[in-house]
Amino acid sequence: MSDILIKNATILKQAGQINTKQSILIHDGHIQQVGDFPCPIKFTGEIVDGADRLYLPGLIDSHLHTGQQLLRGRVLDAKPVIWTRIMLPFESQLTASQMKLSAELAALEMITGGTTGFVEAGSYHMESAAEVYARSGLRGALTASTMDEPQLPASIKMSAREAVAQTTQLYQQFHHQGRLQVYYSLRALTACSDELIDLAAEAAQTHHTFLTAHMNEYPTEILNIIQRTGLRPYEWLAKRHLLSNHFLGAHSLFLSNHEKELIKKYRVKLCHCPFSNAGKGVPSTPELLQNQIPVGLGTDGAAHGGLSLWNEIKIFRSLMVATHGLRLRQHNVMPAAQIFRMLLEGGAAALNHAGQLGKIKPGYKADLIAIDLNQPHLYPSGNWQNTLLECVNANDVTDTMVDGQFLMRNRQVLTLDQERIIAEARNYACHH
Repeated sequence: MSDILIKNATILKQAGQINTKQSILIHDGHIQQVGDFPCPIKFTGEIVDGADRLYLPGLIDSHLHTGQQLLRGRVLDAKPVIWTRIMLPFESQLTASQMKLSAELAALEMITGGTTGFVEAGSYHMESAAEVYARSGLRGALTASTMDEPQLPASIKMSAREAVAQTTQLYQQFHHQGRLQVYYSLRALTACSDELIDLAAEAAQTHHTFLTAHMNEYPTEILNIIQRTGLRPYEWLAKRHLLSNHFLGAHSLFLSNHEKELIKKYRVKLCHCPFSNAGKGVPSTPELLQNQIPVGLGTDGAAHGGLSLWNEIKIFRSLMVATHGLRLRQHNVMPAAQIFRMLLEGGAAALNHAGQLGKIKPGYKADLIAIDLNQPHLYPSGNWQNTLLECVNANDVTDTMVDGQFLMRNRQVLTLDQERIIAEARNYACHH
């Protein structure tokens, strides 16, 4: 891995201001030095001209569904319940080749939009997706869809032990291959038996990795768990000794005060998905953050508006102001700086890389993106952090780097064949 020196770069400071003519020295995949310094003597690596580029840490999608990439546009305004009517039938019929195409499209969308890290929430034929993600150069956590509900379609019906075994196989094959990790998962508590929940948690603990689950997303889901156990979802998991700082609870919209206390006590990581969540409920994020609970942001996959985290942060800010801001008469209830901390540092926590990702700082991994500043919708700005949130779109990203390796330069993807993938996607669309 060759050294890289980015010169003449613009870097965001605190309070939304910028430093120009900065250098970023990258050695062995990590940021070694940042600031206004000359080229090191006897530097033999690559020198990159960062003029007219604003450099940021790579964005982290804390919750997406690769297996729903080909469902783009088919869910919005559909009659409920979309899970049983659309998503589950689609996923149960997905082939390995379709999963490969899904992962290729998802990887392309993330790379070109400035997302360098992601947490996959689980689907089927995940080996096909893992091979693509390993080749793409992205940093990710993968898992398999884990359910043992008797009413599942025959093609995905499995026992508790079979459901956990498929993730263990994925773990043995891909955990720490390239930049990938493998998590264990509970796709939905309502579709998991007590045996499956215990087995998945035990396997995650044995392999020293995360357990992730969709949590408290719907009032009916919570009611189902209460009727089944007499407890709310987080209370039930706590009673079974399954909550820890290696538990990632996606969505987590409807939380009781006791559940919030449990989340804080066990240092559970959370993730909100603004566009997807907006039709269900608005989380009490300001209160969660005040209690030092790590919260990341996710897209929930292409079926819910695509993989652009730039879209998600705009929606999230609007939801927070319209709900909590109006109630508290506090227009800046969720300022831009706080949202970026969630996206970057909350995402790093969800990826089990807290203190390693999310900042342009010596010692951190060199997961970086660059934004083209010379555009009428961006320049000039009185506060660049605000402008990033309000105005930047995915196609403003010019360069994407993970571990000091360029995945995209000047809008050209280097690790995947974009032309072939788009052609295959067009062919898929013609036949479905």
